[in-house]
Amino acid sequence: MLQIKHLTFTHRQDLRVLLSDFSLVLNPGDRAVIIGEEGNGKSTLLKWIYDPALAEPYVEAEGERVWDGRMAYLPQELPEEERVLSVYEYFSAAEGFWNTEHRELLQLSRELGLPGDVFYSEQTMSSLSGGERVKVAMARLLLEQPDILLLDEPSNDIDIETLEWLEARILAFPGILLFISHDETLIERTANRVILLEQLFHKSRSRWTVANVPYAQFAEERRRGFDKQEQMAYSERREERKAMEKFRRIQQRVEHEQKVISRADPAGGRLLKKKMASVKAMERRFEREHAEMTEIPVSEDAINIKLNYQRPLPAGRTVLELQLPELRAPDGRLLAKNLALTLRGPEKLCLIGRNGAGKTTLLRQIRRELEARENLHVCYMPQDYGELLDDALTPVEFLAPSGEKAAVTEARTCLGALRYTAREMERPLRELSGGQRAKVLLLKLGLTETDVLLLDEPTRNFSPLSGPEIRAMFRAFPGAILAVSHDRKFISEVCDRVLRLTENGLEEDRAGY
Repeated sequence: MLQIKHLTFTHRQDLRVLLSDFSLVLNPGDRAVIIGEEGNGKSTLLKWIYDPALAEPYVEAEGERVWDGRMAYLPQELPEEERVLSVYEYFSAAEGFWNTEHRELLQLSRELGLPGDVFYSEQTMSSLSGGERVKVAMARLLLEQPDILLLDEPSNDIDIETLEWLEARILAFPGILLFISHDETLIERTANRVILLEQLFHKSRSRWTVANVPYAQFAEERRRGFDKQEQMAYSERREERKAMEKFRRIQQRVEHEQKVISRADPAGGRLLKKKMASVKAMERRFEREHAEMTEIPVSEDAINIKLNYQRPLPAGRTVLELQLPELRAPDGRLLAKNLALTLRGPEKLCLIGRNGAGKTTLLRQIRRELEARENLHVCYMPQDYGELLDDALTPVEFLAPSGEKAAVTEARTCLGALRYTAREMERPLRELSGGQRAKVLLLKLGLTETDVLLLDEPTRNFSPLSGPEIRAMFRAFPGAILAVSHDRKFISEVCDRVLRLTENGLEEDRAGY
């Protein structure tokens, strides 16, 4: 069992309440997903459950947690002290590694698509691809045989085959599983409970919801519930307006009679006094009914970003004709050979493949080639935001580097539309969450004249509630898109073609994601 009692988080920097009086009970067999927009405290909650000291730099916490059994935690990013370890040193730090037989290690490595000798590798953790790091970290967690498993974005950066493996592992896990994910397909297939964290009224009020149903059912019931509540609320207000108009006519008539009544008419005075008492009683009744009216539903709306400076590409115009004899990693390793790729406007093309196959390396190479072309306007969104973001800058400084008044005003307006507070606009980017940093990069795309988008895992840090809006934005883009993605919703709703990168080149993939 895992129990959280009356937990409240207060942000240390701006004293904003992220979570108020939160309580939760989870039992073996519960697979609960935490969702919500960026910066709402999802990762902080997971850190606090595992070890309150991990959340201490960010929030002041009041509350209690009670659990039994062995707890294991997968952070969204490896701590710096673990990134410098060799893979062997990383596994050696886990007691479960020493208690597991070699044949079981081989079986686990096969399931993860890792080499059989991965557990003894001298390769550093930092040199692994993003997906390989997630796989290795998951393997170490599973070797500990935990009763409670806490996973912060386990689906980030892993290939589709491993995503399917992860789904099977989550479904088969016998204990308590609490996870954060932006992968809607993973959530829909695995979660049987949903925890939604929201920040309402310009982040001045927090709200949480716990639903004991699968995600698809939760999303549908939430939508229907909001629609029904909204209809009822507006209907009650229409009826109130009609009743109030009638009441004001009566009130004005009585007030007029009060002004013109003669002192010589005591009977009329008594009748008027009764009328005034009746009017006052009606007024009090309206006040009570107004207080009891159905509230107009309030929710934290999905983000809405527009590509304001998009440039259409004529249908069929060749954007890229790639003929590459071989693709090599930065360290010289041969990744693939005989690569051929054609991209035409306004086509949306997605690259998939095993982790470490070289998708990001290929995308970077294509970026260099296309950015050298004067007849194209290329925008790039990397998987590692640090490639483009200077973490010492504020979001406003990054979006409006000229510092011109009009550019700064536009940047602030766009950030405000994405629910950045005034304080968040002035914080260094390094202090913002991964999702907030991703929003800044998307805004940069929206504020830049572009007809070709190169995207490396563009949806990886956006909530499931915002996912449909992000996909619709990319689908409506009139230029060409070349994306690396393992997001099955993105692939199916945005992309016209899918190419799989293998050792022998690029192959058409018709799996129908």
